Amino acid sequence: MRSPFHLVENSPWPFLCSVSTVCVVVGLVDWMSDGSLGLLGFSGIQLGVVLYQWLRDVVRESNQGWHTSYVAKNLRLGMMLFIFSEIFFFFLFFSFFSCSLVPSVEVGGVWPPVGILPVNVFSLPLLMTAVLLGSGVSVTWCHHAMMAGHRDEAICGLSITILLGLYFTFLQVNEYMECSFTIADSVYGSLFYVMTGFHGIHVIVGTMMLLVSEFRLMSHDFSSERHLGLEVSIWYWHFVDVVWIFLYLCVYWWGGV
Repeated sequence: MRSPFHLVENSPWPFLCSVSTVCVVVGLVDWMSDGSLGLLGFSGIQLGVVLYQWLRDVVRESNQGWHTSYVAKNLRLGMMLFIFSEIFFFFLFFSFFSCSLVPSVEVGGVWPPVGILPVNVFSLPLLMTAVLLGSGVSVTWCHHAMMAGHRDEAICGLSITILLGLYFTFLQVNEYMECSFTIADSVYGSLFYVMTGFHGIHVIVGTMMLLVSEFRLMSHDFSSERHLGLEVSIWYWHFVDVVWIFLYLCVYWWGGV
């Protein structure tokens, strides 16, 4: 008799994913400091390949029937705990409030620091906010359509969400290219690029998760009763949306006016 619980086999993908993620972060810092894209491009491709292999194994386990109701319940709980840990990860950047509420003499006693020209809150950041909020609407439409058994509508809503996620990433890259300051320009530049950069990485990961769900949806892997992969991807995307709203209000609005 098959156990309701599933013990996964030994896999190299978690370790390789961690190494690739660190390389991507280092590549981002290298790009922001010197404008070099070599390490970032290589590590990005490496991370994409690792995630593809890892998600392929998870999909294979699901198709083989290992994701029973007990396993699905634990997977949902695991995703909730993961998102909860990610929330606390962004809480680590409370140093932003310390620096902005009580600016030190090293930055001129004002916030933003002397010599820093902040990004116009009503330009690209406002458009990026509208894009992410629109993606939240479309992904919610996809979820409700999937639960109602309307597969074509779910595919349409998910496709719109993926396009908006890619567009957001494109806008963020343009914003970095147009910024008048770099990650090396005082504590403001460091916090700005680290906070928005880590959120950008989360957007890319969320887009990849939704893209995998799109392929599975088009391959009839999901039904109105069983669509766990799509469901947790939508949870993650809503988390990305909420985090960006706080970043927009704190970093761009409050920190730039």
